[in-house]
Amino acid sequence: MLLEPRFQDLWHDWHDDLIEFARHQLPKLLAILLIAFILIRLLGIITRKVVEIGQRKSLHPTIRAQQIATVVGVIRSAGIFVIMLVTLMQVLLVFSINVAPLLASAGIAGLAIGFGAQTMVKDVINGFFILAENQFEVGDTIRTAGVQGTVEEITMRRTVLRDADGTLHIVPNGNMQIVSNATRDWTQVTLHVAADYSEDSDRVLQLLQQVAEEFYNSTNFREEIVAQPEVPGIERITGQEVDYLMLVKVRPGKQFEVARELRRRIKACFEKNKIKAGSPAQVYIGQLPVKQ
Repeated sequence: MLLEPRFQDLWHDWHDDLIEFARHQLPKLLAILLIAFILIRLLGIITRKVVEIGQRKSLHPTIRAQQIATVVGVIRSAGIFVIMLVTLMQVLLVFSINVAPLLASAGIAGLAIGFGAQTMVKDVINGFFILAENQFEVGDTIRTAGVQGTVEEITMRRTVLRDADGTLHIVPNGNMQIVSNATRDWTQVTLHVAADYSEDSDRVLQLLQQVAEEFYNSTNFREEIVAQPEVPGIERITGQEVDYLMLVKVRPGKQFEVARELRRRIKACFEKNKIKAGSPAQVYIGQLPVKQ
């Protein structure tokens, strides 16, 4: 059955367009898709290698793996998004579609979304730098945004802290202007030991130095101490009380255990050597008798 002349012309036009497309545009399209596929594969390989290297070099593979995987995941997602967006634009150009209106629309939509999600964007950006710079890790004790506690979870948007009372604090990363990490590298135990004003200061300092050396050389706590304990001297004098200072640098998280043991040993040493503990000044409030 013969086609009508107008259908024949249409078929010839389509046939010519298909041949033209197969000769010139199809190779460009295939090349664009192939390059996008290769870039995505390379991005996946690089991000996996980064995670593996981070796990091998980290002192805490389990903790660091979570942070590295989070950062790498964000980078990979952003990279795939950029690759797919550029690929889409190139494909549209292959089909002779004007992308300028689409870019303008995307810019306006992105601006509107940016104004509407400023807080979330701030949280995510700050969370990215927290993870990338390793400002703190899961298990660290930090003080930030008016709360203090142990870090239980870190995400791109928020950080979860649990304080000494067991209260759970959920802090948006964008609210963290200053972060104080109490368990990074080492922690210092600062003890103020009070003795009575009448006690010989040189003898008290000698006894405290003896306690510090015995504690430093003890097998139970030797691995917990970073440096030789110091007894600088008298910190302050208040009434009948003299405060002597002792400083001990310990490993993160061991400060409370070390402080309790030192207090026990100092108390035992003072009792053995008949050192009188300091007593706070007493203030009596009363009414003077009225003169007759």
